[in-house]
Amino acid sequence: MKITDLKCTILGNYPIIRITTDQGIDGYGQGEGSKPYLKPHVLFYRDLIVGEDPTDVERVMLKIRKWGAFKPWGTSVSAIEMALWDIAGKAANVPIYKLLGGKIRDQVQVYNGAIRFPMTGQSPQDYAENIAKMKDRPENFSIIKQGVAFHSQMINDVPNFVHGQVIKGGRYPNRSLLTERGLKHIIACVEAMKEVLGDEIGLALDCGPGFTVPDAVRLAQAMEPYNLMWLEDMLTGDYTPFVQADLYREVTQKTSTPIHTGEQIYLRQNFTDLIEKRAVNIIGPDPLDVGGIAELKWIAEYADLHGILMAPHGTGDGLLGLAALVQVSAALPQNYIAFEYPIGHPSWWYDIVDGLPDPIVKDSHIEVWDKPGLGVTINVAAASKYLTAGDEDFFD
Repeated sequence: MKITDLKCTILGNYPIIRITTDQGIDGYGQGEGSKPYLKPHVLFYRDLIVGEDPTDVERVMLKIRKWGAFKPWGTSVSAIEMALWDIAGKAANVPIYKLLGGKIRDQVQVYNGAIRFPMTGQSPQDYAENIAKMKDRPENFSIIKQGVAFHSQMINDVPNFVHGQVIKGGRYPNRSLLTERGLKHIIACVEAMKEVLGDEIGLALDCGPGFTVPDAVRLAQAMEPYNLMWLEDMLTGDYTPFVQADLYREVTQKTSTPIHTGEQIYLRQNFTDLIEKRAVNIIGPDPLDVGGIAELKWIAEYADLHGILMAPHGTGDGLLGLAALVQVSAALPQNYIAFEYPIGHPSWWYDIVDGLPDPIVKDSHIEVWDKPGLGVTINVAAASKYLTAGDEDFFD
């Protein structure tokens, strides 16, 4: 089998790639949402992979892996890797998890991820009301993650939240020093949410990036009575092209609250320090940023050897990304906690993807399906009407 073409289109909110072969088997991959600028980056790899056998996944990846980078530039390589596994599974007539060593769980746990209710304000009462809505969701999530501090509007809406001027621009403000009032406000919001959740549902906090090390230590220690699932991306995180494992280690060693990071990191090599130095308790690579499905599994296995837990990122991964997360999570070692549940956006995505269970999530778990490849397919007839101008031949 040989690769004959690599195509990319922006379907709704997501870069979607399709790899075709000379045996009529094609594979699909997906990039994180809101990244239409990745299309030319995907097509950069076309001439490097055409003519290769797509079922020799690692051989193909060795040709292109070095050209990626930290989020968002690892997405293109990751989406290609996903499509290669989709082809390999279809060619062998087995789900991808069979090619990763087989599943060790029949259901995979998920948490709310991309399911969020807009915040009406930033007061403790606002957080309590918001988390109550999440608690009542039909998915019955066993873990709920909520954004606070630099991963929320607190920095804009809470007076005197930080010392000095905040340099804004891009997705998140630059690092700032919390005031005492800011720290107490975060604690009050957590208290309000835990009052709603009790010990029935685990609470995780998306915190940054943006914390200084002293503030991260203070908050982590203040959170110890609340038994949080984790504090995520306090120092680095979304769109931060470095790791700073030694700084994370300083925080982790001074608290019993689990510390989590990793969604922006590309490739196993860049997890080495976090894992070997035991700089965090939990890592969360995203299969659409880290280099792909097998890359995430390798990192999970290495983390497990060092007593580090795994909670993969996935907020913007869409429905094909959801399928990839189900496949790899079924085969992850026992350090797996849950992955961040992505949704289809716009809603018509649910009309163009066949093979998903209905409902997808029951009691915070997804049943692992056993259809070949990713186990889901794009309905070409339904999807064609959403193709962007100039990409009408995407499915040809």
